[in-house]
Amino acid sequence: MTKKIKKPLPWLRLDNAAKIYPAARRSNWSNVFRQSVTLYEDIDTDVLRSALKVTVKRFPSIAARLRKGLFWYYLQQVESPPEIREEQSYPLIFMNNREMRRCAFRVIVYHNRIAVEFFHSLTDGTGALIFLKNLVAEYLEQKYGISVPFEHGVLDRQKKPSAEEMEDSFLKYAGKVPGSRRSADAWRKAVEPMSDGFLSLTCFNIPIKDVLDLAHKHKVTVTVFMSAVMMKALLNWQAENVHNIRARKRIKLLIPVNLRQIFPSKSLRNFALYTVPELDPRLGDYEFDEICRVIQHTMGLEITAKHMSSMIAKNVNDEINPLVRLIPLPLKNLVMKAVFESVGERKSCLTLSNLGLVKLPDIMGQYIQRMDFILGVQASAPYNCGMISYGDTIYLNFIRNVRDAELERHFYAVLQQMGITATVESNRN
Repeated sequence: MTKKIKKPLPWLRLDNAAKIYPAARRSNWSNVFRQSVTLYEDIDTDVLRSALKVTVKRFPSIAARLRKGLFWYYLQQVESPPEIREEQSYPLIFMNNREMRRCAFRVIVYHNRIAVEFFHSLTDGTGALIFLKNLVAEYLEQKYGISVPFEHGVLDRQKKPSAEEMEDSFLKYAGKVPGSRRSADAWRKAVEPMSDGFLSLTCFNIPIKDVLDLAHKHKVTVTVFMSAVMMKALLNWQAENVHNIRARKRIKLLIPVNLRQIFPSKSLRNFALYTVPELDPRLGDYEFDEICRVIQHTMGLEITAKHMSSMIAKNVNDEINPLVRLIPLPLKNLVMKAVFESVGERKSCLTLSNLGLVKLPDIMGQYIQRMDFILGVQASAPYNCGMISYGDTIYLNFIRNVRDAELERHFYAVLQQMGITATVESNRN
């Protein structure tokens, strides 16, 4: 009897943005983020396991494990879905090498919440949201016997992914003239992380109407308005800690940009860059409206096809350089890690990533109570912030690895000054 030969599983090169993340990892830090959906009823784990089995086949570039080659890391489709986990004491627990070699994403259930945690080499926030929407749509169909239409990011799970979904759009839309990496360092408060590795999560539940009314009053978008609140809080935090105005450093906020809004890409892999508005507190005090104008003009100047294609080009040029390609992976990792530490996170105080207002097929809405987006802390700074809107509420999640909630306190104070009342939740007693 002839033994059946098992075919090797499909594999993919990492996209241009994904290459830095395995190299930049540390023994106590992995670049992992979470998206979650909270339903009105408790999760049926058996049904979710069945739904996950269907979903992973539809998204082979996301349902993947991280593998190490001679010159580059690469992704390989998982043979079967990962085991569904129970929630731990805090989100985004360190993802070690062994786990990534098995599967670089997790599915976690807690009562009526489904959470998925992704290593950033798999996808960005937009791709992760599409994966989560489809997992939940499949779960609802199997659990309640409904039919969810293919709209608002819900796809036909029985179809194979298109070539466009699997492409590295950075290579496709790189410009001919690379931009510059030169930028001044941002202010960082020197702090010691908690010794037990605990991550504190604080969620601000903010009425969308209140924010929209004030954003319209200042003639800016919700993203600009909330970014201005964050930058005002950072200015106040620094002033509280650095009394000598001449010793203060720039306040810089990293705001990710979904490049699919600029280029006609349907990729479900990483396809985002960033804009970094900044304020120099040595020049004097900033009124809130003035902060809004700085952010608005920075975004208007930088979020263009020409500027973003030049930013893409500076990263792609390094990747396609013949000499760089021939450098063995261990040496390449050392170089990329050094680049990440010198021109990466040091150039901003923290990230504020806004996924915007989530749209879903109407039939799903009656089952879904809320949605959340949580970034991991930065490698060398105590804070990060993810924001997502669902229904009539903005869910803004601060995460930190230090004990004191100093930035959250300043952020809440700025909201109060603006006349916005937020409900605050935390995973700390």
